Amino acid sequence: MRHSLLALSVVGLVGIAGCTPTIRLQVPDKPIEINLNINMKIEQNVRVKLERELDKAAQANPGIF
Repeated sequence: MRHSLLALSVVGLVGIAGCTPTIRLQVPDKPIEINLNINMKIEQNVRVKLERELDKAAQANPGIF
């Protein structure tokens, strides 16, 4: 009984020692590129809003153009 408890303890310690975490910090080969198309989206939103406002103004004042 004592030998089996000792054997289980040794196996448990070996198992725990094999699970130690490893942290590695590596610099990427290529630079990190973040591509944001914010300007294009803002421009499209502004154009849509202006077109809607122009349509409303043209409907409210049919003789303006």
